[in-house]
Amino acid sequence: MASLNEFLFISGLLFAIGLAGVIIRRNIIVIFMSLELMLAAASLTLVAFSRFHANNPLNNGLPDYNGQVFVFFIITVAAAEVAVGLAIIVALYRARQTINVEDLTSMRG
Repeated sequence: MASLNEFLFISGLLFAIGLAGVIIRRNIIVIFMSLELMLAAASLTLVAFSRFHANNPLNNGLPDYNGQVFVFFIITVAAAEVAVGLAIIVALYRARQTINVEDLTSMRG
């Protein structure tokens, strides 16, 4: 069975890869996917803490589902973010004919 440290290491690695993608890449779709990767890393951290907090004697031996409930909210927000974000990306592409961030320097058309 994997330990909490292993889950946190994988989560930190995923978050670092997502952060590097946001900072380095210039394609808005890749940046969007990197943000989703960072969100998945945060969800993994919440589930890992929720799973390993279940043996806490303060809970009288009952499982702790707080982190997993937060993950459901994160998934809901991520679904709305995908819908709105992709609509913005499509609108930007139709207006400017590019998805390169460096070409999108002003809000005027």
